[in-house]
Amino acid sequence: MKKKLIAFLVVLCFTMSTMQIFADTTYTIRSGDTMWKIAQKYQVGISEIISKNPQVKNPSMIYPGQKLTIPTTTAINSMENEVIRLTNIERSKKGLGALKANWQLSRCARYKSQDMINKNYFAHQSPTYGSPFDMIESFGISMAAGGENIAMGQRTPQEVVTAWMNSPGHRSNILSTAYTEIGVGCAKSSNGSYYWTQMFIRPGR
Repeated sequence: MKKKLIAFLVVLCFTMSTMQIFADTTYTIRSGDTMWKIAQKYQVGISEIISKNPQVKNPSMIYPGQKLTIPTTTAINSMENEVIRLTNIERSKKGLGALKANWQLSRCARYKSQDMINKNYFAHQSPTYGSPFDMIESFGISMAAGGENIAMGQRTPQEVVTAWMNSPGHRSNILSTAYTEIGVGCAKSSNGSYYWTQMFIRPGR
């Protein structure tokens, strides 16, 4: 299987594509719930919840007892979280602090991986979202520094982290002291190839 890697690093001072990796669960709305609270609970975007529930005419008006279909990513999350765990192990070997997992950033990274499949490309510049930094900010995430690693073809979290660590540019991102948070997104193509995106940020502007 062909395998590819690309690293992207920059320090800054300053309609989502269809996802193919969701499974569904049903949630019964409780008193005090809002779409935002439910999205935070399941670590999924409000836009994904809305798209799954066309019966909700006004997302700002939901009522106890209503049932919502929630797209969840439990299976793929376990792979993404393992990449984060292995990344932090590599950092600890160099005496560096662990990067904080940021689920919103992982959501963004997941969309990037899926976009590479949908649009048949392998690059940091997306025809849908633009640069990694344009994309991150379009997802409502502010940052003072950011970086991105991408890979394609590696079958497991260990395999992709090993590949990145064996590449100077990718290793530089993983071991950088410029970042404090990480997100990882994985998507699987119809031919069985995994696409991986690793995003790093330091919050702020």
